[in-house]
Amino acid sequence: MPKRPALIAICLTLATPALARDSLGIYGAWGAFRDAAVPRCYAIAMAEPSSRERQFQPYADVGSWPKANARGQVHFRLSRSIAANSRVVLIISGQRFELSAGGGDAWAADKRMDAAVVAAMRSASEMTVSARDGAGRQFSNTYRLEGAASAMDAAALGCAQLR
Repeated sequence: MPKRPALIAICLTLATPALARDSLGIYGAWGAFRDAAVPRCYAIAMAEPSSRERQFQPYADVGSWPKANARGQVHFRLSRSIAANSRVVLIISGQRFELSAGGGDAWAADKRMDAAVVAAMRSASEMTVSARDGAGRQFSNTYRLEGAASAMDAAALGCAQLR
């Protein structure tokens, strides 16, 4: 299986200061990180490569912020900015989730959806998020879920002692 060095590069650009993040491990297509300075922990993966136009490098992450008592929050950086009022749909093993979105980002609508998405991710092999961009063109980003459960668990454990 090929290594994903670009995954690590993306992860390292997500927060500042750069030295504040600790790698908790790389699990398949997913990485887990802890940023004690914030504090927060997250599991993250890049979308599968595509020859289609991209404004942004798409990634998916599941994060926890212990001080805010927030755990398992799902977020997607989309490959393009979405059209106003565009529906952003996540499909995991036939389950369909309509995400909240704005600009080039999408997230679960509430804690219940966060939990449902995380549960679906744990037993699936891939997930795809799709929407329409500002020009009205349909686009999608697909993610392999190999290692997602382990990375999410590592991130949760990494934040267990942070308060």
